[in-house]
Amino acid sequence: MDYPWEVQQAFLIHDTLPDVTDTNMGYHMGKDWSCIETLLNLYDVEDKLTVIYFLRHIEARHSNKINKDLNAKSKSKAKAG
Repeated sequence: MDYPWEVQQAFLIHDTLPDVTDTNMGYHMGKDWSCIETLLNLYDVEDKLTVIYFLRHIEARHSNKINKDLNAKSKSKAKAG
């Protein structure tokens, strides 16, 4: 099953946006959205609001997964150490 075009564009832009990480704690803080307008124009996105809506959902789930994995890794290191 193929995703709608706007969802495909959201995944493409999500993969292009740089990650922001808390260097002290090592937590993933999400994506750097400072270049979002440039990317929306570059990829010729027509329905910007819908693509941003899906981007926010993708980012939330992505960040939660990364931080969950980091927590699990940190706990396993603590048990081993």
